[in-house]
Amino acid sequence: MSFTVTAGAAPLVYSWQHGSMLSALEQSLSLATTGLAEVRITDGEGRAYSPAALYQVLFGQKTAARDTKAAPHARAA
Repeated sequence: MSFTVTAGAAPLVYSWQHGSMLSALEQSLSLATTGLAEVRITDGEGRAYSPAALYQVLFGQKTAARDTKAAPHARAA
């Protein structure tokens, strides 16, 4: 799938193409930290994300149900 990173404001909008979501996220976070305005990642289906929103999609918090299964709870003696 193709991902397009755009940054800037009219009339100067820059655009980069990426073959992976992770590389697009990496560049968008880098651009956002340098201060470029309106950084967006658009996927091949036309869905657009901010860097923070795409980060949440990829690495968001685990659900409580998965957390309880992964680590057993300690019991008081």
